[in-house]
Amino acid sequence: MTSRLTMYTTTWCGYCVRLKRGLERAGIDFDEVNIEEDPQAEEFVLAANGGMATVPTLLLPNGDVLTNPPLPELLAAVQAA
Repeated sequence: MTSRLTMYTTTWCGYCVRLKRGLERAGIDFDEVNIEEDPQAEEFVLAANGGMATVPTLLLPNGDVLTNPPLPELLAAVQAA
C-alpha cells in the first residue's frame, strides 16, 4: 500500500491529461507512472483491467483501483480512502 495516489498513464492519453489537471486544481498530490516506460506498471494495469491497458488507472492509498473515473468520483474515493 502507498500513502499517495498513483496514476498510471501513457503519453498519448487525453483522459489522463484531463484527470491530472483536475487533480492539480483540487490540490491532490499524486505520483504518475507511464506504463509505456515501466513494464511492471503495465503489468499492474493489465491485471487490474482484465488484460486491457486502460488508462488512466488509479491506485488509491487504501489499495482500491479505479479505471478512468470521472473527477467527482475520484475525489470522493480519495476522501474516503
